[in-house]
Amino acid sequence: MEKKIVALPRLNKLSPSLESTALKLMEETGELAQAMGKFRGLNGEQTKLEEKEVMAMITQELLDVAQTAVSMMFVLEETYGIDIEQALEEHINKLVKKGYLDKEA
Repeated sequence: MEKKIVALPRLNKLSPSLESTALKLMEETGELAQAMGKFRGLNGEQTKLEEKEVMAMITQELLDVAQTAVSMMFVLEETYGIDIEQALEEHINKLVKKGYLDKEA
């Protein structure tokens, strides 16, 4: 099974709650959608950005989404006692059962 490993830090200058992190996740997801749509001209507006610039913006916004998701995982672990490693294994098993993933590949 091919994997993309992303290791992002716990942000230590913030005290996020589950709710504040969820709202931030939605904000960052909106910014990703904007980069993908508006800056690629999918909303009908003309854009003056080169493809390379747009892909760099999409990458930056995607990493903001990932960082916020990781921050939420830390909140779930530290505040609610969730075992993210166990949840990850269950998630992968769910993907296999749905036919989205061949665990042996």
